[in-house]
Amino acid sequence: MGRSEGKIDEKIMIYHLSLSPNAEADLLESALWYESRQIGLGEKFTQKVEAYFSRIQNNPLHFPFIIIYEIIENEIAVFSVFNTHQNPQRKP
Repeated sequence: MGRSEGKIDEKIMIYHLSLSPNAEADLLESALWYESRQIGLGEKFTQKVEAYFSRIQNNPLHFPFIIIYEIIENEIAVFSVFNTHQNPQRKP
């Protein structure tokens, strides 16, 4: 029994997150829009997005989905629940 039974040799993958120039512009535009609605709301939005980025970076292979929805009066209409790993050529 010289080998360590029950132990799995796990490699820890470190992922680096980067934003395209378009994504950076979208993020800034959205933060400015929220800030124009209420002082401090742009910063709150940015912090929430950064928290999501952290979740994606720490576990990018878990739940790789995009949910596309629209609020119509008092209803949330979901148009697509799209798995980004199933078919990279297909767009939601």
